[in-house]
Amino acid sequence: MAIQRKSKFEINLMKQAGNIVALVHAAMKEAVKEGVTTKELDELAFKIIKENKADPTFLGYHGFPATICASLNEQVVHGFPSNECILKNGDIISIDVGATYKGFVGDSAWTYAVGEVSEEKQMLLKATEESLFAGLEHMKSNDRLENVAGAIEDVAKKYNLGIVRQYGGHGVGRQMHEDPFVFNYRTNNTLILQKGMTIAIEPMLNLGCDDVSVLEDGWTVVTKDNKPSAHFEHTVHVTDNGPEILTKLL
Repeated sequence: MAIQRKSKFEINLMKQAGNIVALVHAAMKEAVKEGVTTKELDELAFKIIKENKADPTFLGYHGFPATICASLNEQVVHGFPSNECILKNGDIISIDVGATYKGFVGDSAWTYAVGEVSEEKQMLLKATEESLFAGLEHMKSNDRLENVAGAIEDVAKKYNLGIVRQYGGHGVGRQMHEDPFVFNYRTNNTLILQKGMTIAIEPMLNLGCDDVSVLEDGWTVVTKDNKPSAHFEHTVHVTDNGPEILTKLL
């Protein structure tokens, strides 16, 4: 496993890419409302990324047809935006977006509530976001990647939530997906984190079972029991003093 550690110059470019991703999420937070289509959200994200002299990382990636992944309710990840998908009160929607700026990628996902959502869904969003930040606490030099995964798993167990096991976090840099892969549960991983590593941490937790399947479109991942799923992700730089979140507003 060849993990690329980034220079100060490269980290600065990743901060610029991450800022553009954060601008998209700031716009999504305002735009996610009852009656909006996921295609409209996709077009807004595309416009913001292009206005900031970057490229949508996801668009065309292995044939993916959109700027964002828009995954609604029981959809876990990789949902296609469409004009037919209209947000309703009570929905939750995961929006995953990447921007490539001067050759470097920022990647972040957030799950948003549409109007008033059930207490169960509120708990799912709170717990999944909590698990992200529990994992991030271990993103410092000489800590272990296993501790990141274990912290996420412990929060999921605390709330009795399912953990998506086939998908997880990953290194980020010149490519959207670099080594290492990051499971959201313990796997006896021996990797020691080092300054300069840049990794996307992204727990995906379910209100029901762990199990997921892929729809006929070859992309959209759904929970097997059709219960809601949430997804939160930040791209993070490992430093001696703890995590530096790169996908935030500058």
